[in-house]
Amino acid sequence: MLASEPSAGDIEQALSAVETLTSSAQCPTLVKARVRHIIATLRQTLPRLGSLGLGSFDAYSVIATATNYLPEAINSYLRLPSDWANTRPIVGNKTSLMLLVEQLDLLDRTTTAIFDAANAADAQALIVHGKFLATKFAHSNNPLAPDSGFGSQR
Repeated sequence: MLASEPSAGDIEQALSAVETLTSSAQCPTLVKARVRHIIATLRQTLPRLGSLGLGSFDAYSVIATATNYLPEAINSYLRLPSDWANTRPIVGNKTSLMLLVEQLDLLDRTTTAIFDAANAADAQALIVHGKFLATKFAHSNNPLAPDSGFGSQR
């Protein structure tokens, strides 16, 4: 649980720290790729938190993923000896690596869904505006309407 709301600088610092952690040789490529995608999605979403509502569950989830959930998952995995983490089943025949990948996939799906939600209002406004324009300029008195003859070569 976060003690107080982190600043934009705190969030960026947390994301940079995860990037540094995953740049080590101990971190498998499939983990690095997933983490890069999650971080990119988080960075795209952060400026749009206001459209989610700053006190919303989704906004909280973005901040907590950047500052807590993602770093904790990576740190927990990296504290283990890599040979052991990658080969020893610990839960239901799954290794620590398999469990980490599942967690990262869940974080990726969640952050992508939140990013989509953050953009939905502006996307909807574009649709509404397009319908307005189509209605406004579709009538026959409009000199710019395709069938008006205006601008056509005769």
